[in-house]
Amino acid sequence: MKQLTIRGFDEELERRLRSLARREGISLNKAALRLLRRGAGVEEPSSTPNTIGDALDEFIGVWSNDQAREFKASVQVFEQIDDELFG
Repeated sequence: MKQLTIRGFDEELERRLRSLARREGISLNKAALRLLRRGAGVEEPSSTPNTIGDALDEFIGVWSNDQAREFKASVQVFEQIDDELFG
């Protein structure tokens, strides 16, 4: 993997980069790479080779990372075992 140092980030670009990283739950480095690829028109590499893709997303819908986290938090209570039932 090659490295590149980029200087001259203005406050707005830094804010958007940090916002993307926080929203997507990724590192600043990954967020910067994502924005660079997007700006250069280069497709992101697939992180899971067995994934079919997103061709049906418009029909079935997708959750944002915030929605997925909210759902996981709301069903967390169902992960608890009631010891009284197995007493």
